[in-house]
Amino acid sequence: MTPLIRALLWMGGALSCFTLTALASRELALLHLSTFQILFLRALVAAVILMPFVIRSKGRIARTGNLRLQVIRNILHYSASLGWYYGIAVLPLATVFAIEFTTPLWVAVIAMLLLGEKMNQGRVVALAVGFVGVLVIVRPGIADFGLDSLIVLACALGFAGSHASAKGLTRSDSVLTILFFMTWLQIPMGIVPAILTWGSMGLAAWFWAAVMGTAALSAHLCLTRALSLADATVVVPMDFLRVPLVALLGFLVYAEKIDVFVLVGAFIIFAGNYYSLRRERAAAKAAAA
Repeated sequence: MTPLIRALLWMGGALSCFTLTALASRELALLHLSTFQILFLRALVAAVILMPFVIRSKGRIARTGNLRLQVIRNILHYSASLGWYYGIAVLPLATVFAIEFTTPLWVAVIAMLLLGEKMNQGRVVALAVGFVGVLVIVRPGIADFGLDSLIVLACALGFAGSHASAKGLTRSDSVLTILFFMTWLQIPMGIVPAILTWGSMGLAAWFWAAVMGTAALSAHLCLTRALSLADATVVVPMDFLRVPLVALLGFLVYAEKIDVFVLVGAFIIFAGNYYSLRRERAAAKAAAA
């Protein structure tokens, strides 16, 4: 089996797990669990799943070369996750996923402002096109664009900061180490608000919590594995399929109307991101020649 086919299979797993995460999160919200409780349960389940890997590595993946950056990353990631899980509970699923696709655009801005990376033509086009895509999705003054949508847009900015931090951490830490600190740092971050807003949990809630935590962790592992096997210009187009897939899920399970503007806006954002990736790839090849 070629690396490309293996990458596509891993991305199929990632798409399934991201969709399952959204479904489980919505079910927990319908069972009246707070966003704080849902996020705490996600970290708790993921921490339990990772424990065998910690034991097998004799504790190596529990050691980081940059604890300060780990803390900063997880403050950003936890804050952004709160917005994402809140959005899953109150907005159409496709809208949340579409707005989340602005994350790479924010990463480019952060890289320019904080990491000193140059804003080349590809990134400028991606930002401009991405902004148009956001306007198509939210349609200010026409659609019902309120605080909920702004929260999800802010969470995309938080995820961008988290991704930029993770990029820096890969220089010293493995993917499993980054995931380990993501779970074990976010448990103490979220335990107090989770306890203060804790709702009773029956068997259904525990079932969906287990599904959510397992699917969320598996999605990140599958996506990372796919990126290690194939170029981002191959992986990213498949990742875009999350939007129509989750729109179909919302329609079939929750009778959510499929908003054409959301799909069109998401495609515009994707087109800008993809153009930027192609430019980056071409520039890297030219520099290596």
